[in-house]
Amino acid sequence: MQYLLLIYTDDTLLDGLAEGEYDTMMRGCLQHADALQAEGTLLGFQQLEHASTAKTVRTRVGRTQVFDGPFSETKEMLAGFNLIEADSEEEALRIAREFPWARTGSIEVRPVRDVGAVRARVGA
Repeated sequence: MQYLLLIYTDDTLLDGLAEGEYDTMMRGCLQHADALQAEGTLLGFQQLEHASTAKTVRTRVGRTQVFDGPFSETKEMLAGFNLIEADSEEEALRIAREFPWARTGSIEVRPVRDVGAVRARVGA
């Protein structure tokens, strides 16, 4: 089963890291990601630009608006994602714990829905 690991970070906690600690964390994270990709567990990953560069599109009552930044008011912002293959939720959680970003935010672990099954159900 596939799981998406959504990486959230808190700028206050990132700014509080010691000099060079972010680079050390990122280097270790990338090396770990390379190892997971080599074993076929990590299917893809990307880091996102800062939340301040985001736009949010919302349509209500036939009117579409574009807002600057993320729509939600939160200290933690979505910073990236990892798409993994895991045998169980427990394994997905174990893999998530191996990434360092829970120290400076959180990692949301969410099962990926089988779009093929949805497509079949709705006849698309």
